[in-house]
Parts: sequence; structure tokens; C-alpha cells
Amino acid sequence: MKGRPFSGAICALSLLLAVSLLASCGANSSKGELPPPPPPSQAPMIILLSPSCAPAGEPVQLGVVGNNFLSSSVVRWNGSDRPTTMDAINGLVAQISASDVATAGTAEVTVFNPGSGGGTSNSSTFTTMTGSANPQSIAVDPTGKFAYVASEGCNGGAGGYVSMYTINPATGALASIGPPVPSNDEFTDSVTVDPLGKFAYVTSSGDVWDIDFGSVETYSINPTTGALTSTTGGLIGTGINGTPEFFNSMAFDRSGKFAYAADGGAFPEDVFGGSSSVSMYTVNSTTGALTSFGTIATESGPNSVAVDFTGKFAYVANFNSNDVSMYAIDATTGALTSIGTIAAGTQPVSYVEDPVGNFAYVANVGSNDISMYTINATTGALTSIGTISAGVTPISVVVDPSGKFSYAVNFNSNDVSMYTINATTGALTSTGTIAAGQSPTSIAIHPSGNFAYVTNSMSNNISMYSIDAATGALTLIGTIGT
Repeated sequence: MKGRPFSGAICALSLLLAVSLLASCGANSSKGELPPPPPPSQAPMIILLSPSCAPAGEPVQLGVVGNNFLSSSVVRWNGSDRPTTMDAINGLVAQISASDVATAGTAEVTVFNPGSGGGTSNSSTFTTMTGSANPQSIAVDPTGKFAYVASEGCNGGAGGYVSMYTINPATGALASIGPPVPSNDEFTDSVTVDPLGKFAYVTSSGDVWDIDFGSVETYSINPTTGALTSTTGGLIGTGINGTPEFFNSMAFDRSGKFAYAADGGAFPEDVFGGSSSVSMYTVNSTTGALTSFGTIATESGPNSVAVDFTGKFAYVANFNSNDVSMYAIDATTGALTSIGTIAAGTQPVSYVEDPVGNFAYVANVGSNDISMYTINATTGALTSIGTISAGVTPISVVVDPSGKFSYAVNFNSNDVSMYTINATTGALTSTGTIAAGQSPTSIAIHPSGNFAYVTNSMSNNISMYSIDAATGALTLIGTIGT
């Protein structure tokens, strides 16, 4: 009827109805105030998914960060509702089942707000992978039958995993055992197998911005298949200064009775509260559970811990203070006693010894070199014998079981530096480099000394090499995804 002329009576009636409507909407007729404006739109918006990918076959606790989320908001997976809870300000958590990610592919994630002014958000893509992303560390069990890779996962470490492999004893080729198992924490950095080959330990440094202070996850190893099963013997960082947190790596004495964890990572203590210590544990030989019996201080930013061949000494590479902390180990209790520090290069991250405990080597990511040391068999003290150049950003260094060769992976030059070791002096001599994948992060040598394995964080795979027994030269024999 819009635009049609009205009679005076109809106009008067319309005016009365308008006044009545204003009154019913809360207008104050005595003051002539208008009703409040309608509420703003509550349409949700996704900023990011955490994680944005995961291995096929593993259920996912999906974090969704964005705006205008409500307690009634629902995360939708390809248009279908999934169980959703509020996590924190502007955060939702959705439970994504194993069937949702059963096969490799992509899914569209949206958020729906019910009610007036609600609606559906923009979409964000989740990727289901055949394996895990961003591998950081590889370990081979003492029998040489199995290998394990710790990966950070997507989004800078939101949700780590451990990939499992069998090793062909003739060719050295890796074969996947099955879908990666979750580490149940962020920034999963390192995997270590105990000396008896019964348990694997995975360290995660956590994410200080999420008030996550890291953990050590313990897994039992199936001696027949190599499959990992999570146990109850792990640890969780507390975030209280002077206590374990930001776990970066683990090492065991040769008996497997004692374990040590580098705590504090590469974070400055005054900013992040890192403990800059080594945690000491006894190991339950039946369950693999770790029982703490204290900590001992390191210098700043402990990144790598190692126990020497004899089990008498332990060493820690300290990223921030550019040195190595040295300790004596009590043979009865496993307790560490400081025997001093020695300078390394800039930003040392990885420490290794030759198999008989005569020489030690430290990879320095900031100075692009390897520090070389002799080891006093009586006191454990290191003596510098100089440095040798590596590639760009050497991040991991190893020595082969014969003690004749050493290798360093270079994160930014995407290659592996190869060296021979002088049996008398311990000095390294470069024998060249070989290409790795994109952004390699760690290297492990097979107990036979015949094969080497390198994790490539940006290629999401492992480079496999054979080792020439006479020269130590590496030859690529293939790659496999993580």
C-alpha cells in the first residue's frame, strides 16, 4: 500500500500505533528518547587453524582462532557440525575424529553462530597428509631394526608426531610402520631410544606463549614390529623457575639406569623463565618411567645433552652462553657434579663424542663451524683443538660407530658436511659435502656404520645414504616421507 493517499482518520490511527510501538520497544515517551540500535552482527571469522594439517588416521583436537566466537559457536567440518568447546578468548576447540582424516586430502572448516545476527564464517582449509610435517630429529634403535622421527607438525609446532620405520638390514632403506603417533605437545624437537632399545623418549619444548612448558613423552617399543605405544611414564614441565621446563633433548647412561634432560631451550631466562638446568632421573627398567632426583644448573640456553662412552661424564651445549657445561656422573646415584665449562663457537646446538670417548665435537649454528676437543679420560675435562668450517647453519653433528668419520647437517645450505677423524689428534678433515633435502635438521648413523639418515624439515622427508667404509663418503639411496 506504500505511496497510496490516506484519509485523516487513517493517519491519526497510524500515529497512535507508532507511539504505541515506540513505547513497547522501550522508548521513554516523556523524554522522547529513541530505542537503542540493534546489536552488532555476530558473524564469526576464522583467522587460523592450529594445527592446519595432520597425518591421516589420527584424530585431531583442532584449535580455531578468530573473532566473534560464542559459547554456542559450532565448528563445521565440510559443512557438518563437530563437537566444539570454547578454549579461551577468541578460541574454539573441535574434536575431529579419525574417520574425518582417514585419507589424505583437504577439508573446509567453518564456524557457525546460531541466532539473529549470527551466521557462517569464512572457510579455512585443513590438510590431511600421508605423514607428518616439519621433522626435527631422528634416532635409530641399538639393534638397527627400527628408526623414529620426531616432527613438530604444522603452524610452527602445534601438535607434534613421531613417525616409525623398519630398516632393511641389507639396503638400509626405511619402510613406514604405520601412521605417526602423536607427541601430545607443541614444538616436538627430539627423539631418543634408550640403550636397551625398550623405550623411546620424545621431548617437546612447548610454547611459552600458550603457557605450555614442554614435556617428555615415553613410549614402549614393540620388539617385533617396532611400533610405539605411549606409556604413563612421561613428564610435564611446570613453568616454575628452578624446575624442569622447555625440554630440548635427552640422554642416557650406557646401563640405561639414569637419564638426563636439557631444560630451558634457547630462550633467555629473564624473558621466558627458562630454567637453564639439566634434570636428572632414574629409569624404571620395566615401565620406562622417569623419576626425578633433582636438577643441576647449566649456563644459559641448554640445547643438547650427551653422556660419554664410559658413563662417567655428561656434557651440555648451551646456545645462549656459547659454551659447554661439563659434569662428572656418580656411578651409584647418577647425580651430576659440575667440573666447569669450556668455550664453544657461536650458538652451539649439538654435542657428540667418538665411540671410545677420546674426542668431542660441537656444531655451532651461529659461527658455521664445528668445535673440536680432546677429552681427559680421568677428569672428563675438554680441551679445545680448534674449529673447522661447516656449511651454513650446522645444526646437528654425529660420529660413525668406527670413530673414523663425522658428519654435520647444515640447515641453510641444505647439505651434509663430511669429515675424516685423525685417530691420534681427533682433528677433522673435510672431505666435501653432499646434498640433503630442504632445511635438514638432524642426522643419525646406523649401528652397522653402513647407512646414514637425515631429516629434512621443509621437504617433510628423510634422505637415506649408504656410507663408504673406506672413505666415509655418503651416497644417496633414496628418500621417504615423514
